[in-house]
Amino acid sequence: MKTQIVLVPGPWMGAWCWETVSQRLRELGHDALAVTLPGLASAREDVSHVGLECHVEAVMAVLDERDLRDVVLVGHSYSGLVVGQVADRMPDRVAHTVYVEGFLPHDGKSLLHAFPERLRESELRQIADNEGRWPAPDASVVGDGQGLTARQAHALARRFVGHPGRTVADPVKLARPLADQRATYVVCSMEHVDGQIAADVTAMRMAPSWDFETLHTGHWPMISAPGPLAGLLAGIADRTPDRTPDRAADRTPDRTPDRTPDRPIGRPADRAAVPEVAGERRRTHEGA
Repeated sequence: MKTQIVLVPGPWMGAWCWETVSQRLRELGHDALAVTLPGLASAREDVSHVGLECHVEAVMAVLDERDLRDVVLVGHSYSGLVVGQVADRMPDRVAHTVYVEGFLPHDGKSLLHAFPERLRESELRQIADNEGRWPAPDASVVGDGQGLTARQAHALARRFVGHPGRTVADPVKLARPLADQRATYVVCSMEHVDGQIAADVTAMRMAPSWDFETLHTGHWPMISAPGPLAGLLAGIADRTPDRTPDRAADRTPDRTPDRTPDRPIGRPADRAAVPEVAGERRRTHEGA
C-alpha cells in the first residue's frame, strides 16, 4: 500500500516549492500531496484573518476531507509549528511527522519567541508596516551560503509572497509533550556553523520516538537537493508502519488543548543554532 506524504511549505512559499520533490516521491512509489496555506496563494489576499490556528485547521481539513490516514506529514521551517500541532491533534491520521529545518512547536510560545526581544519587536514592526505580512528576503539573502545557484536563488525569491504576520506571532497550542510524537528532524548542515543545533531540537535526541537525519545542503533543500530530500522522505515512509485506524482513533485528544509546556523553548546564545529563514534578519535565540 502506498504511503501518503503531505508536504507543507515554509514561509513565503506555496505548494509549488515541492513540485520536484513530489514528482520524485511518486517515482519512488509514494503518493505526495503538497498544500498551499491560507494567505500564500497571492500577495493580493487579505490576511488580516489568517493566524496560526487558521493554518493548522487548513491542514487538518485536507486530512479530514480526503480521509487520509497513516500520513507522513512534512513541514519546512515555519511550518514545523503547523505540522507539529496537526500531529498533536490528529494522531489517528498522522503516523509520522517530519521537521525539515523546522521550528519546533512549544505550548504557549510563538515562532517569534525564538528571537531576542529586540529582534522580535523589529519583526513585529515590519509586519505592521507591510499590511500584516512578514516581508520575504531578497535573492542575495536567500542564496547566501545555502547551496543554491544564483539562478535558483533569484527564481525562488521572485515567487515569494509576504507571509501572514499573525501566524508567526500567535502562540502554539499542544495537548501532549512534543517528545511523544513519532517524528524525524532533518538537519540541513549548511545552516549550522560548527554543527551547532538549537537546544530545543537537540533535546529531542533523547526522545525514543524521534530520529535525526542530515542533508548536506542549505535551508531550502526542496530546491537545492530535491532528489536526496525525496529519497530521505521515501525512506521514512517505507519505515512507517500501517496502523489500525480504530485503535488509533481512541487516542485522539480534545482539539482545544489547555496544558502547559513541560519545558521552555531552548534559547542557545549562538546565532548559528537557529534555522535561518530571513537571512539578514538572522534568526537568533536569546542567551540563556
